[in-house]
Amino acid sequence: MKIGFIGLGHLGRAIAKRLADQGVQLIVWNRTKEKALEFAKETDSEVAESPAELASKVERIFVIVFDSQASEKVIFGENGLTSGDIKGKTIVDMTTNHFSYAKLAYEELKKLGAFYLDAPVLGSVIPAQRGELTVVVGGDKEKFEENKPIFEKFCKNIFYVGPAGKATKVKLINNIVLGGIMDVLAEAIAIGERTGIDKEELIEILNAGAGKSYILDVKKKKLLEEDFSTHFSVDLIYKDLHYAQDLIKDLGIFSFTTSAIKETYGLARKLGLGELDFSVVYKLFKE
Repeated sequence: MKIGFIGLGHLGRAIAKRLADQGVQLIVWNRTKEKALEFAKETDSEVAESPAELASKVERIFVIVFDSQASEKVIFGENGLTSGDIKGKTIVDMTTNHFSYAKLAYEELKKLGAFYLDAPVLGSVIPAQRGELTVVVGGDKEKFEENKPIFEKFCKNIFYVGPAGKATKVKLINNIVLGGIMDVLAEAIAIGERTGIDKEELIEILNAGAGKSYILDVKKKKLLEEDFSTHFSVDLIYKDLHYAQDLIKDLGIFSFTTSAIKETYGLARKLGLGELDFSVVYKLFKE
């Protein structure tokens, strides 16, 4: 099995490496070519010179980039996937996109005789390495079924939710919760330390009480060691919450909570912490 893979950031690289380890032959492209060459050397993968070239060599392409602007450039831009032989092929977009873009991408690719799966993933680097991500998929059910065996190689939970765009809405709602839990945990731990409670002991107690969560499990080590090397960046959660606010506005409702959570990460960005793991918001409250 040979597939295309575009986007070798922190999460993308972890997913691609997992696929390679599972015996999937990859042709990769990355905006920074050095990353692609390094990955190819490590995994015996092939490097394409452009998305257009990649599209001409495979029947399906997995994409995971920073935002909808990057996705649009990779798919529809100059030397993008649609500049190559795209007819009859499937693009699986795992980017956390803007909900309106995901629907538009599906419609535009359909006009070109191609297929688009809106397939954002829930989870970060560690679950990707373990094959324990969750993926939420929207688009043609037939194409979802065709690609399900690939999802199974790096995902523990796989959900098909219907039309393209709906999966992205689910992901944005999930990330309101994700950003909120991390924000609350960071603040609570910092408050606890100010009262003189040992941080390790406090985390253990929280994990046995109201703070028990997947987020605390995977971020415990980072919070204890204050190693905020990036698994999922402040910049990414801020972008996702901005898209979530657009969804809330589109629905004609309101959410004070989402706005407050977003601005916590906005402050972290203003202080130069945007490229670090989003658990770094702990430092805002500690300091």
